[in-house]
Amino acid sequence: MFRRRGVDLEVLLVHPGGPFFARKEKGAWSIPKGEAAPGEDLLTRAKIEFEEEIGFPPERIFLPLGSIKQKGGKTVHAWAVEGELPSDFRLVSNTFELEGPVRCGRRQTFPEIDRAEFFDEATARRKINPAQVELIDRLARFLQTQGPPL
Repeated sequence: MFRRRGVDLEVLLVHPGGPFFARKEKGAWSIPKGEAAPGEDLLTRAKIEFEEEIGFPPERIFLPLGSIKQKGGKTVHAWAVEGELPSDFRLVSNTFELEGPVRCGRRQTFPEIDRAEFFDEATARRKINPAQVELIDRLARFLQTQGPPL
């Protein structure tokens, strides 16, 4: 999701929950995303993942941004949608369990996403997973050439 403030682009990013990312900022944030089943329509899955991670369905025109490959080998297919978080927005994320400390036998529950925020383009480029910067580049190039809101 993105929004425009005059000529400035702002991008919605999410921060992963759990102890591993608790104190990480630079390069730790991401676009809302998830994994598709084999043969599943990728745009449909992207909409579902957005709603699961952010808490409401995106309902606008989707701009295809293509795909990128992350350092670990995961391919991310992305679309952009212009929009705003609702005025009563409250993040409600799926959760996951993790044993902690290791081999203690105790499991803890963490949110998949612990924060969702809009960032100006320069800040988003610093915070996002480095492989995903290309998605911001593609969106910015498109918006520079396309003009009026989507």
